Amino acid sequence: MQTSGAADIVHYRPDHADAWRTLNEAWLAEGGFAVEAKDRKVLDDPQGSILDGGGRIFIAEREGEAIGCCALMAMDDGGFEVAKMTVSPAARGLGLGRLLLEACEAEARAAGAPRLYLETSSTLAPAGALYRGFGFVDLPPRPSPYVRADVWMEKRL
Repeated sequence: MQTSGAADIVHYRPDHADAWRTLNEAWLAEGGFAVEAKDRKVLDDPQGSILDGGGRIFIAEREGEAIGCCALMAMDDGGFEVAKMTVSPAARGLGLGRLLLEACEAEARAAGAPRLYLETSSTLAPAGALYRGFGFVDLPPRPSPYVRADVWMEKRL
């Protein structure tokens, strides 16, 4: 898919399952968040909970090692929710978050999606800054399956 000096952005493969779970469990723990029911569902069954429903998962790889990830989850309105985006602490600052978002946007546009949507926590300030810098705008609060979610955003495509 995409290549930078820091990593390659590739589509999820079944052999990424352990890295997908580990990367996401690590950022949840780092943020002081509980692994919630929706988290467990997508971490334990990415094929059934994301891919089979028309979603995508991207993995940032460096020398064959997964060092970041992000998912696009298909929404009822034809848009996609950006979810489970993280980069391992050792690989932060290399622009991989932006590369993952670029991959998400390219796939969403190719699918004819009207928007990207996401939910995050205000305690994750670097993530919020990344999203806003990428063109996401804040939305009013809405119901969420995540206790930690207190920021809702979208990017119209």
